[in-house]
Formats: sequence, structure tokens, C-alpha cells
Amino acid sequence: MVATACAGSFAGAAIYVTAVEHPARLSCGNALALREFAPSYQRGAMMQASLAIAGTSAAIVTWWRSGDVAFLVGGLLLGAVVPFTLLVIFPTNHRLLAPDLDPDSADAATLLRGWGALHALRSVMGALAFGTFIVSAAR
Repeated sequence: MVATACAGSFAGAAIYVTAVEHPARLSCGNALALREFAPSYQRGAMMQASLAIAGTSAAIVTWWRSGDVAFLVGGLLLGAVVPFTLLVIFPTNHRLLAPDLDPDSADAATLLRGWGALHALRSVMGALAFGTFIVSAAR
């Protein structure tokens, strides 16, 4: 239940950011989008990292105790968002948070759009993990 709750919360938050928050942020123009990105990122990163780590840990324990491979697969999917974020998304985050980034530049617009696409992949990974846990629990 803990793994499923963490994966569901992670997926729900990630999908909300992808489908609602980031498009709304972009609709306000680059300057405002960049100003809002920093505090949103700081709060979201802490919450989503905690959910991913707790959910992965609970899934691995569940797999270990039950032998249900679906929990190993779902846990690995959920856990994969951590290195994906650190290795793939973090360079974009770093550039978006740079104080010398000109909000009116084409680079800022490209970075914001690219971040949205990368975050959408995190949403898919979280949703797949959650779906895997739900299907396993339903069996």
C-alpha cells in the first residue's frame, strides 16, 4: 500500500505539473515563468524525490517479501526517475535557475519548453509505476 500510495502521489503531482502548472507558467511569458520556476522547483523537487525514494523502497521490500515481480518492475520504474532527474533534467534546471539567464532570450524559451517535455517523461514513468502496482494489487 505504501508503494502504491507513493507512486500514485508522485504520478498525480507530476501529471499536474505537466498538464496544468507548466503550461500555465508558460502562458504568462518567459520572465514570469522563470520567476515562478525557482520556488516551484524547490518545493516540487523535495516532495517528488521523497515520494520516489519512499515508494521505491517500499516496492522493493514488497517484492522481497512476496516475490511479486510486478513490485520490482514498478519500483525500478519509480526509482528510475531519480537518476533521470539528476542526469537528464538537472542540467536544464541549472540553466533555468542561472541568475544571468535573459528571460527574453530564445534560449530561455527553448529551455522552458524543453523542461516541459522532459518532465512529461517523468510523469509517464510515475504513471507506469502506479499502474503496475494497481494491476498487481488487483490480481
